[in-house]
Amino acid sequence: MGQEASSPIDENVPPEILESRTLDAVAKYIKDGHISDIVVFVGAGISTSAGIPDFRTPGKGLYDTLRVKGLPRNEAIFDLAFFKENPDPFYSLAKTLYPGSRRPTITHSFLHLLHLKGCLLKVFSQNIDSLEQEAGLPREKMIYAHGNFLTQRCIECFTEYPDDEMREKVEKEEVPRCNSCNAFVKPDIVFFGEKLPMEFLDNMYLGHRAQLAIVMGTSLQVQPFASLPQELPEGMPRLLINMFQVGDLGTRADDVLLLGTCDDGVRQLASSLGWLEELEELWAKTARGGDVTTAQPPPIPKPTQPPKEPEPPAENIDSADARENALRREVTKLGEDIDRNLALSGSHLKKVNKELAKSGAGYSAAGATREDQELWKRLEDEIFGSDGTKPALQGTEKPGKLKLEKTGDDDGGGRENGLGHVFPHLKGMSSL
Repeated sequence: MGQEASSPIDENVPPEILESRTLDAVAKYIKDGHISDIVVFVGAGISTSAGIPDFRTPGKGLYDTLRVKGLPRNEAIFDLAFFKENPDPFYSLAKTLYPGSRRPTITHSFLHLLHLKGCLLKVFSQNIDSLEQEAGLPREKMIYAHGNFLTQRCIECFTEYPDDEMREKVEKEEVPRCNSCNAFVKPDIVFFGEKLPMEFLDNMYLGHRAQLAIVMGTSLQVQPFASLPQELPEGMPRLLINMFQVGDLGTRADDVLLLGTCDDGVRQLASSLGWLEELEELWAKTARGGDVTTAQPPPIPKPTQPPKEPEPPAENIDSADARENALRREVTKLGEDIDRNLALSGSHLKKVNKELAKSGAGYSAAGATREDQELWKRLEDEIFGSDGTKPALQGTEKPGKLKLEKTGDDDGGGRENGLGHVFPHLKGMSSL
């Protein structure tokens, strides 16, 4: 469902960004490159050492070992239709997954440490145990692809249910009922048959802003999460810390694979970074009674930028000048963002430009008038040259014709956000 056949990179192919395909080279890239935007993708493997089984490991995963009465099949414990008929099996399991019942692992503390070092962009998590936040990571640094246990609501009227009452019911393995309509209450985790959280869908492309990707503890079997590391720009280094190779990790020039447990992997990475002692101290605070209060990360020095031009005064949106100025600003910002944030070589920029064009990052003119289209054509010719030979940025070429098209095709989740052209294989896929 998430895996695709892929060939490992030839050992004779040199890396393009890293000095070598080693953990030490990744550490040097983080430290010497003043990396401030690392995106991390994590799965159940980062929580197994906390005593929480993953879902799919043969013979050990939750679906293979679950022993709960009343289930037609083990996967039904996370099936919305079955839950509406019989929520008892789910609540007999919920106690072992509920926040506060387990200590975060050292891998969770490593995520917190990345934040404290000021180099974490965001963590995309498939997990519902919320151990990332138990370890001290702020909520705003998290994207929960499948929801979590932190909030809950009625499945009929969607009224939120009090946290203290929910915890009491879970501890007693009782089914909570809505205080308004008496229907069943369910945690805000994604069951089979439910849509993914809007927070996840709205941030699927956030990883494209990163300078480094780390993938840990996941089989990359569940879409659309499984495609996120694969859809990252070609020039971005990717580090896999996992028991086995997954997805297309290991097929690019700057992919580094560290196969083994996540806890061992983050210790090795922290050691290469010179952070191991800090990591162990931070993890020690997650023991019962420890203080894992989140500190604010230090400010990251940013490259000196020329002063920004003052914002133009408000203009009549109906005027041709206003539209032209708006389009100029959009094109200029796009070029600056590519040049400043990605900082790739000319060949990489070509790839990125193609990806931006495919993903609709260029001007979208849904419902544009003929006058708007002619105006855009004039601006495009001015920037790239009418024959397409004048580069937009140093070391780049015109990234193909910027199409004026509607970006509202359905992504398979009932949302008009244009994901269908990037993830055509995701339509009809289940949520969890």
